[in-house]
This record gives sequence, C-alpha cells and structure tokens, in this order.
Amino acid sequence: MNKPDTLTGSCFCGAVEFEVSGSPEGMGYCHCESCRHWSAGPVNAFSLWKPESVVITRGADKIGTFAKTENSHRKWCKECGGHLMTDHPGMGLVDVYAAVIPDLDYQPGLHVFYAESVLPISDGLPKMRDMPAEMGGSGETLPE
Repeated sequence: MNKPDTLTGSCFCGAVEFEVSGSPEGMGYCHCESCRHWSAGPVNAFSLWKPESVVITRGADKIGTFAKTENSHRKWCKECGGHLMTDHPGMGLVDVYAAVIPDLDYQPGLHVFYAESVLPISDGLPKMRDMPAEMGGSGETLPE
C-alpha cells in the first residue's frame, strides 16, 4: 500500500513501475524542439522532482537511457518503448512525464521554451522565452 504522499506510475505496458513522493518542484509545459521530437507531440507536460523523490519499484533492468546532450538523459521502457522520465543532471531534477502518473493533481505553472512553440496556448500562464533565470535561462517572458 502506498504512503499518503506517494503516487505510482508506469510505462505503457506496465513492465516498469515507479513511485514519486512528496510534491513536485514544479509543473508546466515544455515547447522545445527536443521534447517535441522525443515525445512525437507538439508539447510535453512535465513534473519536476528531486531525484530522491523518484524510486523505480519494478523493471529497473528494462529501462533504456539516451542522452543527446548532457542536459537531458531520457528514459523509456525497453519492452514497450513507453517514455518514463528525463534526468536533468545540471538542474538536479527529474522530469517525470505528467501523463505517466495517473493520479497526479497536475497544476501547470508555466510554459518553457515558448519561443520554439508550434502550438500557441492561451491559458494565462507565464510563457518563458527559454527557462526561468533561477534554472539557467534568460527569465524573459513572451506575450500570449
């Protein structure tokens, strides 16, 4: 049985299961070309967690990793190809894709890399040109 502050998630086939505990450090939407290309979608819904808050509970041996750059180590299930998460070593955070945590109360706070957007979204959230300054970006916002 899960602890009250713990949520479970899995890959598409269920061979890889994980838990996230506590609260995410942030949630939002990424519009960068890399996330779009990786996800085969126009935008990626992210939830950022401290690494110690993410625990693989089943199928760790079935996880594949690919790092096109040192900024993002993308992880997926080698059985079904289902995407799981991306380690961001430079930020000290793990992006667990919001869609693979079914019970996550997803409350996005911003859009990142909005300058690369191919799907304009009018939702009243801040639209960062790249990333917030505290995460190494310019901190510049763009209009909706």
